[in-house]
Amino acid sequence: MAKNKKFRLVDAILSVITVVFVAEAAAPAAAIGNSQFFWWIFLIIAFLLPYGLVVSELGTTYDDEGGLYDWVRRAFGDKWGSRVSWYYWINFPLWMASLAFLFPETISMITGMEIGLVPSLAIELAFIWIVVFLSFSKVSDSAWILNLAAVLKVGIALVVGGLGIWYAVNFGFANDMAPETFLPALDSNSLTYLSIILFNFMGFEVITTYVGSMENPNKQIPRAIIAGGIAIAALYLFSSFGIGAAIPAMDISLDSGIMDAVGIMAGVGSVLFIVVGVVFLITLFGNMVSWSFGVNFVAEHAARKKNMPKVFAHESEKNQMPTGAAIVNGVVASVLVLLSP
Repeated sequence: MAKNKKFRLVDAILSVITVVFVAEAAAPAAAIGNSQFFWWIFLIIAFLLPYGLVVSELGTTYDDEGGLYDWVRRAFGDKWGSRVSWYYWINFPLWMASLAFLFPETISMITGMEIGLVPSLAIELAFIWIVVFLSFSKVSDSAWILNLAAVLKVGIALVVGGLGIWYAVNFGFANDMAPETFLPALDSNSLTYLSIILFNFMGFEVITTYVGSMENPNKQIPRAIIAGGIAIAALYLFSSFGIGAAIPAMDISLDSGIMDAVGIMAGVGSVLFIVVGVVFLITLFGNMVSWSFGVNFVAEHAARKKNMPKVFAHESEKNQMPTGAAIVNGVVASVLVLLSP
């Protein structure tokens, strides 16, 4: 059994970045305006760091693959364990369907071609089921996917932030940079967007479900969370700056803000624009695959304790991966995609 645990520390750190850092989420935060930087820093101190430390402590104390579900069940019993496993699971197929919608839209931006309804549905369904089949592999065997996604996400953040600096130096900032604009706004608009920043920080608990594939989870989990958390905070601040430098806050698209920013700074249709777009599409797979492992393990463990339907408890005889939960995710996301027109 021990010889199968080959998830290294660097894999764990890159997995944290893949899970928590969501490149497309920088745009909605940039729509807050310059006060976003106050909220980023405030929530890094008040939420990200305590949250990471709590997860690190729980993940090393209870080193099983049930993660969040097992923590809640141990503390509050099956009733609350059941509830948290449902709430945790339902987020995933909804998110996967929303990213599936984003896929053909981004392809259209890259190519400059309109994609019809049927081809769009085909692309969206292909995205969903590729993610499902990738999640059938063991976490340790899929480390290359998570590592590649992390490296590409870091690359996007550096490109967007670097272009923002270049754009500001050559053309000036797209937004008013007066000192008072960096003070926190307490209006309904800004407070609404705070939930987006909080969501951007979620996911540390996913890494704790990888313990079965780690060499030494008691050391790897806290180190990965600390190192990954610092990197994630820097990446969000840098990429959000890049978007805010190029696009007026009121004009930022909540779903294509990164591509809009690159298009403004490098030119729509430029080589850099196309490269960033293709890389962005690849990172969407990384987002979903990394989260699928955590969500599927939580659902499987809950099902084995009879706190979720039995279908979630099915696992592969070959590698004991939770294939039942993965297939349910694909079915639910596919139904949402097919109903959307």
